Amino acid sequence: MRTLLLLVLSMVTVVREVTAQDAQCVLERAAMVETIRSYARSHVSVLGQQGLSGRVLEAMGQTQRHLFIPERSCSIAYADMPLPIGAGQTISQPFIVALMTQLAYVAPDDVVLEVGTGSGYQAAILAHLARKVCTIEIIPQLAAAAAKTLKDLAYDNVSVRLGDGYAGWPDCGPFEAIIVTAALGHVPAPLIEQLKLGGRLVMPVGPAYTTQQLTVVEKTGPGKTTTRAASLVRFVPFTRSPDKANRRLILEQHLRSRLAGWSLAESASCSNLSASGQKLH
Repeated sequence: MRTLLLLVLSMVTVVREVTAQDAQCVLERAAMVETIRSYARSHVSVLGQQGLSGRVLEAMGQTQRHLFIPERSCSIAYADMPLPIGAGQTISQPFIVALMTQLAYVAPDDVVLEVGTGSGYQAAILAHLARKVCTIEIIPQLAAAAAKTLKDLAYDNVSVRLGDGYAGWPDCGPFEAIIVTAALGHVPAPLIEQLKLGGRLVMPVGPAYTTQQLTVVEKTGPGKTTTRAASLVRFVPFTRSPDKANRRLILEQHLRSRLAGWSLAESASCSNLSASGQKLH
């Protein structure tokens, strides 16, 4: 009887601690949303006078960010800063997550692609806003952990795939919006192809390990896009499968060598013409 009483008291203590922690998380999350709202007011040039939409702010307020980081600490999770999640990757600063989500203009019936699942936090935000979210992660342990977290939290409209996101996910699309959460020097053509007309792609464009431009690409017609730079950001590099990355590098090197050869030949030809007024054989 005494053992049972101690067990019950222990369970009551645990419940109280969990309840207190949950209450603290709610407060921390609300403070985070207010911080995001404040930052948005200082980004009028990017967001306009309307700032962040109520839908985006509501999604940020509903999503339990502390469950998407290893520490699961509310005081850490709801600070407006990026955090490490393992494997050399990070979960983005909450304001940047909100900004990218806003720039994607996600509607309730949209199908959205995310490239770079990471911990699954951005996918969870999108899941509150879209009908369906397809997200790709190249690092196996992150893909597995994100899939489990999203499943445990009943994000049933999110599908997680392990793979190289450069080629997108054609079977899941086409997409009204695409968000890429890693930096690359260019926008992958396959992603543009998988955008619906009027769809938007939001991603950091620029070199690795330095400042990049958060870029918005809108598909205005078949083979036609408009592009604008929204803000300076700093993201982890876009990770490729070694074989695919090597094939691309080989093709690029081959193209550069051909172009260099063409330039030298043209230069020599021009030199010959200018020296004698006729082509030398």
